[in-house]
Amino acid sequence: MKTKTYVIFGALLVTSLLSAQKPWTLQQCVDTALTNNLNVKQQALTKKNKEIAYDQARNNLLPDLSADVREGFGFGRTLIDQYTYGNNTSSNSTSFGVSSSISLFSGFKLKYNIDARKADLHASEADLEKIKSDITTNVASGFLQILLNKELLQIATDQLGLTKTKIDQRRGLVSAGKLAEGEMYDLLSQEAKENQNRIKAENTLKLSLLDLAQFLELDHFENLDIVAPDNLSESELKLLSADEVYESAIIHRPEIKGAEFRLKSSEFNVLTSKADFYPSLTLGGQIGSDYYSTGVGSFGTQMSNRLGENIYLSLHIPIFNKFTTRSNVRSAQLGVESSKISVINAKLELKKTIQQAYYNAIGAKSRWDAALKSETASREAYRFTNQKFEAGRATLYELYQAKSNLTQVLSEQAQAKYEYFFRIKLLELLK
Repeated sequence: MKTKTYVIFGALLVTSLLSAQKPWTLQQCVDTALTNNLNVKQQALTKKNKEIAYDQARNNLLPDLSADVREGFGFGRTLIDQYTYGNNTSSNSTSFGVSSSISLFSGFKLKYNIDARKADLHASEADLEKIKSDITTNVASGFLQILLNKELLQIATDQLGLTKTKIDQRRGLVSAGKLAEGEMYDLLSQEAKENQNRIKAENTLKLSLLDLAQFLELDHFENLDIVAPDNLSESELKLLSADEVYESAIIHRPEIKGAEFRLKSSEFNVLTSKADFYPSLTLGGQIGSDYYSTGVGSFGTQMSNRLGENIYLSLHIPIFNKFTTRSNVRSAQLGVESSKISVINAKLELKKTIQQAYYNAIGAKSRWDAALKSETASREAYRFTNQKFEAGRATLYELYQAKSNLTQVLSEQAQAKYEYFFRIKLLELLK
């Protein structure tokens, strides 16, 4: 019984918390999406990998250090003291050594590799910012879609409320014997249609809330609600020109930065490949000793007597490597050409997106203005038709038609308004 009580109490507590959840702001939605989105997490891992590659490229400038220990067994004539060979006999030997080397010159290959990996890292950072920007845009779109659906639901609810009021008035006349009961059927049919429209609008709103909740990676959406931003009034919105947005975007947008950094990386890759045409110079040194079972002296004595050190300079001059270096250079140069095309394409796509957002904003504003004017006329037409209907000089069909026209105008006005809001915000984000 106690366990069941705890379970019930826990369920009630969770339900209470969910029902008490405050409406989400746009910023809260964006922050949650950026935290939970798997693409952001995946790109963050890719960025970490690029950081590792960049760090390793810099670490390649450091000298290496290694130790070797060898145990050998000999048969036949074996090496004895004074490095001479004795009679046939079995023997064993032990040797150790420590060596180190550092590249003094390699045609600046290490430097160019560092520059290339650094450009790759910056490109990865730009890719992460691009994903975040896209997520912000998608959240804003979904957020405004919910606001639109809320307004459409309110319109449907208001229209249904008017019809219910009309029905209540008619029922009073029927009860007073001033109106035949058959006059109610058309109104009840209209009420059923409008209630169906309200249910559709309600379901559409729920689906848009579900879409946002899934995008935010939320487990529950039943009690999800949002609050409209304060800066959605027309007076606080400014339509930026397409040229103004593009001039700023071409400098600051992450997709442009990413493409340009990849171009830099490919250019450094060409220089890295060309470095293999040049000689390379390496400075090295080693220290070591050995022990032979056939030698004179103990293990420690031989190790001490045979201890030796040396320092060397190694010059490697490439002569012929089956055209491998030439092929690598050509391949890297093709990468440069491909990266240049990517930069041009990124700029064209960005310009196209900005122009489309700008002209869509202008179109939405025109439709919104037209709908505002139509609203005044449609409300007046509905009011006049309602007066005629009450006076018995207009049919219910005429009243329904006037009301339907008003509902359509209000819906078009809401759709144009929120599309205009979205295009304005999109231009701000693209800048």
